[in-house]
Amino acid sequence: MTAVVPEPVVPEPVEGPVEAPAVEPFDAVDVIRTKRDGGAVPDDALRWMIDAYTREYVADSQMAAFAMAVLLNGMTRDEIRVMTDAMIASGERMSFAGLGKRTVDKHSTGGVGDKITLPLAPLVASFGVAVPQLSGRGLGHTGGTLDKLESIPGWRAALSNDEMTAQLRGVGAVICAAGSGLAPADKRLYALRDVTGTVEAIPLIASSIMSKKIAEGTDALVLDVKFGSGAFMQDVEKARELARTMVALGTDSGVATTALLTDMNTPLGLAIGNANEVRESIEVLAGGGPADVVELTVALAREMLALAGLPDADVEAALRDGRAMDAWREMIRAQDGDPDAALPTPRETHVVTASAAGVVTRLEALPFGIAAWRLGAGRARAQDPVVHAAGIDLHVKPGDAVTAGQPLFTLLADDENRFARALDAVEGAWEIGAVAPSPSPLVLERITA
Repeated sequence: MTAVVPEPVVPEPVEGPVEAPAVEPFDAVDVIRTKRDGGAVPDDALRWMIDAYTREYVADSQMAAFAMAVLLNGMTRDEIRVMTDAMIASGERMSFAGLGKRTVDKHSTGGVGDKITLPLAPLVASFGVAVPQLSGRGLGHTGGTLDKLESIPGWRAALSNDEMTAQLRGVGAVICAAGSGLAPADKRLYALRDVTGTVEAIPLIASSIMSKKIAEGTDALVLDVKFGSGAFMQDVEKARELARTMVALGTDSGVATTALLTDMNTPLGLAIGNANEVRESIEVLAGGGPADVVELTVALAREMLALAGLPDADVEAALRDGRAMDAWREMIRAQDGDPDAALPTPRETHVVTASAAGVVTRLEALPFGIAAWRLGAGRARAQDPVVHAAGIDLHVKPGDAVTAGQPLFTLLADDENRFARALDAVEGAWEIGAVAPSPSPLVLERITA
């Protein structure tokens, strides 16, 4: 059989002068080598690296190598500041200067049962402070604020900048999705870090979070940095380093910033999921709710109001007298939600009971977060839907006395076939003993510039 050799393709001649490609001022390989060898990347080169990656001139493979070098060798405070500024400069920067109100935001590094944003935003807004809370969706074992709120019939996460500003001027609080125009460099880098084993690099975490928060245009920011089993940063020293790094970034950018270092070894509150966490948040706004959720909500509200110039605000009174609840109802209605509508309930439930009498000595956050995810409350991929009724209702916390046969927790799902894998996740995640554990503080430390 005779092989057929294709005719060579001759390019068409181009008429007129050919424009030479623009000359880039730096080379990605040089930037990578500098960080690989433990050096500090010059400001201009670092700004260029972020800009060129956003323009897709710098390849994913090159940015992956740079991110790994950062993970291994770290960055100076100036480098982190410059990289954060460059990520902010890659997109739009919002401003609430015309509101006539002080603006203050809160960011949590995420955990299991962490629904604090829901009662916190209207609580702070009830004191006349504007709370522009740009939130995200959950991925893996940590829940997303927007997923929780979408349990409420009619509620919408997407708002235009004009709608957001109008709601802040009127209601005072808004919880909505961040627009694609905020720090687009971070969006590219975040996705890359997730698949290259560089998620844990503290300079990259700090610049990712703070680039979006600073671009948001808030006057002040309170950070809830969690440590422990269910936290992103399980080691307390690493969580402390992250908190200090982010507080420094906010301060250097002119945003009044403080952080609370908080315990996430045990799930926060009694509800883990979406609809059930909304119910628990409403209980807090009504003056009740689990003690730990109330404690952290009040602590963060005091921090936010102090930065807004109201250090003596009586936060507990606003929960007792209904002001915070009124602000919640206004906030939900402003985004087309019905605050009186019934929330989704699960089709199937499975109760786990105590095998013996004693005291609950441990209830580990991470396995319960994974179990809730497997029940349908979370997503494995960004495009996956969540089951709003799915999750876990805890009936006990560490230190509680139990009797044999007493319910410990209830699994919630729309498909009973999900229970087996959820039960596998929590196998060995709780203990019942004879002696109550020593109580540990929920708020370990306050970090300032």
